[in-house]
Amino acid sequence: MLETLWQDLRYGARILVRGPGFTLAILLTLALGIGANTAIFSVIHGVLLRPLPYADGERLVHLEQPVARADLENAGFSPVELEDYRQRLTRIQGLVEYHSMPFNIVGHGEPQRVQTAVVSAGFFDTLGVRPLLGRAFLPDEEKPGAAPVLILSHAYWRRALGADPTIVGKTFTMNGRTHTVIGVLPPVPQYPAENDVYMPVSACPFRSGEHWTHTRASRGLTVLGRLAPGVSLAQARAELAMVAAGLHLAHPEDYPATEGFSATASSMRDRLVARARPTLLLLFATAVFLLLVVCANVANLTLARLARREHELAVRAAVGAGRGRLVRQLLTEHLLLSLLGGLLGLVVAVAGMELLVQFVARYTSRAVEVDVGAPMLVINLGLSLGTGLVLSLLPALPARTVFGSGSLRGAGASRVSPRLRGFFIVAQVALSCVLLVGAGLMLRSMARLHRVDPGFDPENVLTARVDLGWDRYREEDKVRAFAEQLVPRLEGLPGVSAVGIANDLPLGGGSPWTSTLQVEGQDVLAGQVRPQADLRSATPGYFRALGVPLVTGRLFEPGDGPGAAQVVVVNQAFARAYFAGEEPLGRRISFDDGRSWGTVVGVVGDVRERGLGEEPPREVYLPFALQPLRDVRLLVRTHGVPMALAPRLRELVHELDSAQPVTDVRPLSSLRNESLAAPRLVTLLLGFIAVLALVLTCTGLSGVVAFSVSQRVRELGIRLALGAEPASVLGLVLRQGMALVLAGLVLGTVGALGLSSLMEGLLFGVEPADPVTLVGVVLLLGGTGAVACLIPAVRASRVDPAIALRST
Repeated sequence: MLETLWQDLRYGARILVRGPGFTLAILLTLALGIGANTAIFSVIHGVLLRPLPYADGERLVHLEQPVARADLENAGFSPVELEDYRQRLTRIQGLVEYHSMPFNIVGHGEPQRVQTAVVSAGFFDTLGVRPLLGRAFLPDEEKPGAAPVLILSHAYWRRALGADPTIVGKTFTMNGRTHTVIGVLPPVPQYPAENDVYMPVSACPFRSGEHWTHTRASRGLTVLGRLAPGVSLAQARAELAMVAAGLHLAHPEDYPATEGFSATASSMRDRLVARARPTLLLLFATAVFLLLVVCANVANLTLARLARREHELAVRAAVGAGRGRLVRQLLTEHLLLSLLGGLLGLVVAVAGMELLVQFVARYTSRAVEVDVGAPMLVINLGLSLGTGLVLSLLPALPARTVFGSGSLRGAGASRVSPRLRGFFIVAQVALSCVLLVGAGLMLRSMARLHRVDPGFDPENVLTARVDLGWDRYREEDKVRAFAEQLVPRLEGLPGVSAVGIANDLPLGGGSPWTSTLQVEGQDVLAGQVRPQADLRSATPGYFRALGVPLVTGRLFEPGDGPGAAQVVVVNQAFARAYFAGEEPLGRRISFDDGRSWGTVVGVVGDVRERGLGEEPPREVYLPFALQPLRDVRLLVRTHGVPMALAPRLRELVHELDSAQPVTDVRPLSSLRNESLAAPRLVTLLLGFIAVLALVLTCTGLSGVVAFSVSQRVRELGIRLALGAEPASVLGLVLRQGMALVLAGLVLGTVGALGLSSLMEGLLFGVEPADPVTLVGVVLLLGGTGAVACLIPAVRASRVDPAIALRST
């Protein structure tokens, strides 16, 4: 048996080498199809299918406190609420808290801004994560007055500290206190978000404050837990809802019935991949469609090659080779082809893996688990063997005629069924149609996004983040003084036309500062939701630096500060929502239940703060002098290249405070480009796969028509000899080819209408059944199909009757 297999392998290799053109075409087609599927399937396995890298990860849950009528998916929990749930819940154990905020850290090189997770002492115990170096937090380190300690993330340890193996025990200065490093995490996905360092709650100056610690309504904590043994998620949710209902009855003032508070829990695994799942499933479907197109294309090439080998196979059958022996030979050849194609596909997959991982990292921290390893090799081998088996079975469908003796008697035309070849072409056209419609919808969606007016002018603006250290800027006067000194220095730089400061940038991806409010003269009735708006603290130059137009009234002035009457500026969306066509200037709004009021002095244009695909939020701008926030965003509008000012901007900040890190220095236009990065990459991936499918379909169609013509040379020669016009022969061949294209277009259009609805959440300004896209794809695919058929049809019309008749 081994000897026979070795003979089949050697003979198959000789056959493949003897036809280098055919072999190269098959290998390249398989490499692209299997490579793309290997890369995408590997990412899906690493993100959606692989178990969490935490001990008993399936039992980890994320607690949520939605506020339905305020349209809040999760308001978070306060420390008081967390303690209540710890005491009352039995089906969810090991409840721990988490919140994240930036701090400045010094002690090793340049001052740095680090994203810091503030967690319970048992946080890593609940997750089941053991530090790679050192230890986790101890219960005593959570108590007030404990010595400050830090645990470093693996990424920060490698990036900022060069993976120093002796880092445990070294110290950093943060918030004016010395923090000792006690551990380094392993390279696992961080949840709920990526952080540079971790500290216990006692070390955070805000979390350990009196207000947050003892006020039930001071929410914002993320709460995680672990299901008790034998408890299902549904059972845990039922108990959680019951406990929440009891707390709502006991503390009605903290859970207004008009807001719609509730409590629930979800699987941590689902939460980790919730944003990534729709896009990955779309890529999965696209990759499967491409693989089917590849299989159909290769199957047609194989059938054409099989038809040319009928005489050879018939001779082997005549001299005693059984049907099973011939089928095994074909199986060996096709498996050899698919394995070689899969090997080349592995190279394609590895080359594209980094791009895919960077793309997925925008949606989930599980992207760090995707790597080039055993799972990818297994996936590649499985795809290669599966493709080889499919390719071996498809040509065997007409085997009873191929393995007969007809070819020995010079039977003429091939007995390989033209219907089978036609079926594969129809399938290719239909699948390509679906892929092209998907790519077309994404392309039109991207075009719409590019044309969206963001509400500001992103060109020639330099931005930077200056997160003032809490230990040196606790008082608002110090923050205000820093801004008042920095702005004039920046305005004095050559080429600078405007300088602004705010607490956030549009399209920056930060969480909005949202607050409920009261509009003077508008009472909120029982059962109604209180008005809400996003707040933004800004200096007078902010609007000019950003290029936001003034619609009516005035902007902030230098005198709008402490000691002056409180004023605010609102955007048009706010005015439309809460002033209902009335004059907004002079109206007053309050954020503290009427204890203080701010007068509207101006209305500015709407800015798409949260994304180009999101409607502008209702916004209220507060004078920075009245609300001086430490996390400062600088905007410098210049007449030249923005980045040319970056070194000078850093120098001016360090002249005021040498220990102050300056981060995120970049042009404002990069924020717009970055906001389009994810949909752009999806469009490119779908477009590449769709174009590849189109090329394979057209080459396959042209090859099938050409092969059909080669098999009908004698018939066409007789037609021409009997007086048929070349144009009629051309039309005959063209009609037969286009009949396959039209059949595929009909099936593909129906399939596209059914599947494009799955893309609805990824589209902007385009309906899933967009007629422009559908008509465009039909014309494109029909036109390229016609050209693919026309080339062999023209050759058929030029057949010399005398040569055709003599060749038979």
